Amino acid sequence: MSACTTCGACCASFRVDFSVEETEEQGGPVPDGLWLPLTDHTARLRGTDHSPPRCAALYGRVGERATCGIYEWRPSPCREFEEGSDACHRARQRHGLPALET
Repeated sequence: MSACTTCGACCASFRVDFSVEETEEQGGPVPDGLWLPLTDHTARLRGTDHSPPRCAALYGRVGERATCGIYEWRPSPCREFEEGSDACHRARQRHGLPALET
């Protein structure tokens, strides 16, 4: 299992905005109840607009045993997030975790 599916630092570091077309309500995969409408065209994952952010679909403890409750149905920003990227390193650093080996 990769660090990307057990870490959770990104899920507790960034706001996650995506097209409303990705919501279940509009025929997409993101479950209703886990997103908030921002505009007619944009939605946000619930919890990621908090300070500090933490996605409502994240279960467990960041850096130890975290898992995404909607991994198969997550929105495009989550799908596009790259393990080991600069953003990944920033998220891990925010939570006191070491950078991943590349």
